[in-house]
Amino acid sequence: MKRLKFSNGDMMPALGLGTWKSPGGQVYKAVLEALQCGYQHIDCAPIYGNEPEVGKALQESFDRGVTNREEVWVTSKLWNNSHHPESVEPALQKTLDDLHLDYLDLFLIHWPVHLQKGVTFASAPSEFIAYGDLPIAETWRAMEELVKKGLCKHIGVSNFSRKKLSDLTQQAHIQPEMNQVELHPYLQQPGMVEFCRANGIHLTAYSPLGSPDRPQQLKQPDEPILMQDPVIKRIAGKHRAAEAQVLISWAMHRGTAVIPKSVTPERISANLKSTEITLTPEEVEEINGLNRNRRYVSGAFWTGDGSPYTQDNLWDGD
Repeated sequence: MKRLKFSNGDMMPALGLGTWKSPGGQVYKAVLEALQCGYQHIDCAPIYGNEPEVGKALQESFDRGVTNREEVWVTSKLWNNSHHPESVEPALQKTLDDLHLDYLDLFLIHWPVHLQKGVTFASAPSEFIAYGDLPIAETWRAMEELVKKGLCKHIGVSNFSRKKLSDLTQQAHIQPEMNQVELHPYLQQPGMVEFCRANGIHLTAYSPLGSPDRPQQLKQPDEPILMQDPVIKRIAGKHRAAEAQVLISWAMHRGTAVIPKSVTPERISANLKSTEITLTPEEVEEINGLNRNRRYVSGAFWTGDGSPYTQDNLWDGD
C-alpha cells in the first residue's frame, strides 16, 4: 500500500474508503467489510448523514480486534454552517462523538462557502455569507487550535482553488497539509497538482471514477461517462482488471490519495486490489491524454439566483 508522508512523519494510506452517497443501513456494513479486508483509511463528513453508522463500525472493529485506532486513518470535514470561529470546535466534537473517537487524523474545511449558522443548504440569498465577509483565516485559526488541543492531528481543506489555497498558506501558522478535490482522467488539474507538490500539500482525489452514482440533479444529459472511455476499457482489458481498478491505480501513480466509495463487498475488495496493478509509463501517458477539464461536481448548487457565489469566484479559473 502506498502512503503519503506528512511533515511530522505520519503516514496516510493512499487508498481509502469514501462514504459520500453511502446510504444509511449500508455504510455500517461497508466500513466493517473494508476494515476486515485490509483498508486502513476511512473518509467521512457530517454532511453525508452517516457518521454515526461509520462510528458504530469503527468501534465494533476495534472491540473485535479486527484493527485498532492507531492503524486506521480517519478524515472528516467541517460543514459550511460552522465556519464562524466559535462554531468550529463544537462541530468537530459532534463528529468525534458520532465516530466514537477521541481525535481525527485529518480535519478539512469542506467547501470555501459560508452558510449562516443552522443552515444546512441555503434556500435563500440571506442564508449565505459572502466568502470575503467571513475571512477564511479566522476559521483557520480555530482549526489550528484543534491541533494544539490534540483533537485532530492534521488540518487541510477541500474544494479550494489554487488562489484560495495560496492565500490561506500566507496567513496560516499551521500550514494546510491536504486539499481534497475532484480528480480523475477527465479532470486532471495539472496546475493544482504542480502547485501542491511545490508547496508540500497533499491531494486526495474524490469522485475518482467519475461519480456515476451521484444524485440525478447533479448530472447533465450529455455528460461523458468516464468508465466507458475506450482507453480506460482497453487498458483494463490488458490487465484483466475492472475499469475502476485502472482509474484508482492511475490516481495513486500520480502520487495522490484516492477515496472510491462502495457499499458492495466485492467492489470494496476489488478496489483494494487496485494497489496491485502497475500501469506502464506508456499507459499512464495515454490516460494523461484524456483530460477534458470536465467537472462532475461543479458546485452549481452554491451558485443559484442571489447567491454571492459563482462558478468564477468559486473555482478562480481552476
